[in-house]
Amino acid sequence: MDRVLNKLRNLDAYPKVNEDFYNRTLAGGVVTVVSVTVMLFLFLSELRLYLYTVTESKLLVDTSRGETLNINFDVTFPSVRCSILSLDTMDISGERHHDILHNIMKQRIDANGNVIEARKEGIGAPKIERPLQKHGGRLEHDEKYCGSCFGAEESDDHCCNNCEEVREAYRKKGWAMSNMDLIDQCQREGFVQKVKDEEGEGCNIHGSLEVNKVAGNFHFATGQSFLQSAIFLADLLALQDNHYNISHRINNLSFGHHYPGLVNPLDGVKWYQGTSHGMYQYFIKVVPTVYTDIRGRVIHSNQYSVTEHFKSSELGAAVPGVFFFYDISPIKVTFKEEHIPFLHFLTNICAIIGGIFTIAGIVDSSIYYGQRTIKKKMEIGKYR
Repeated sequence: MDRVLNKLRNLDAYPKVNEDFYNRTLAGGVVTVVSVTVMLFLFLSELRLYLYTVTESKLLVDTSRGETLNINFDVTFPSVRCSILSLDTMDISGERHHDILHNIMKQRIDANGNVIEARKEGIGAPKIERPLQKHGGRLEHDEKYCGSCFGAEESDDHCCNNCEEVREAYRKKGWAMSNMDLIDQCQREGFVQKVKDEEGEGCNIHGSLEVNKVAGNFHFATGQSFLQSAIFLADLLALQDNHYNISHRINNLSFGHHYPGLVNPLDGVKWYQGTSHGMYQYFIKVVPTVYTDIRGRVIHSNQYSVTEHFKSSELGAAVPGVFFFYDISPIKVTFKEEHIPFLHFLTNICAIIGGIFTIAGIVDSSIYYGQRTIKKKMEIGKYR
């Protein structure tokens, strides 16, 4: 025990002057150990705070013009077959895109959610480039084949050489194709049979869209859409049933790149259709966001909030489908990761060391001189 006490006494960082030599005490050793422990703890806390990045946020007016908005999506429809599921976009500038295929992947899934087939093609079977007949007369010599558009020709030399071109011509006219079996191109391509073969299946559709950075919408409809009187309707192919089950699960929906801390409120959202049929709508407010990490890398992305609404077909014309209406906020949010300035960190360390050293010296001196005073009084018999 004496050896331990002597070693502790030798740790005294505050030697006392006793005439011409220093005197190390047990109390001084204890105060030194305690003060060093506190110093080390506060130093590590300050170092951890210095290494931790602080994110500062600001609100600014978004003055950007002419930019595009990237939309990433992954949606599963357990009861809609891939052959009749289409993706369309429209914005307030008047730009429209129907049955988008670029950067889109469809996966046929069974009742258990297992993938049957994945394909990049859109609705229908592979196109047949060789048409079946020439409209307006018999083929002469080296004339090229020109398939009929079945009354939807825009001019005398307008050709529809496959099922998709016939359907596109009908959409431009605002006509619905009541019986696909009567269209030679579609019959040869096996379009209707392909739709029937997928009965009872579901579809997962995922990919990305690049649209104008203005208010608009994109929607998943049961059947390719066409525009009539500025209202989107659905060409329901040869199937005349408006009661499609649009139950769906949104696996992911984001606007732009991911950044640390980003939360997409629609990720994982599920909606199952009951007895009512109609249109499910999401109204999204997109907030432009710029994130700058500690290395100076800038990420341009977006946050969003959302409200939901279901429009039943019993209350009026409601195309079966899932619609996402988005609007762009004029306010931009910026996030920037920063460290505490090094000089601030150094100042805090000096304050910790100097402060604790000074306080420990005061405590040790108080204990030492208090003990000496009590000892002297006891020697002369004045201490009671």
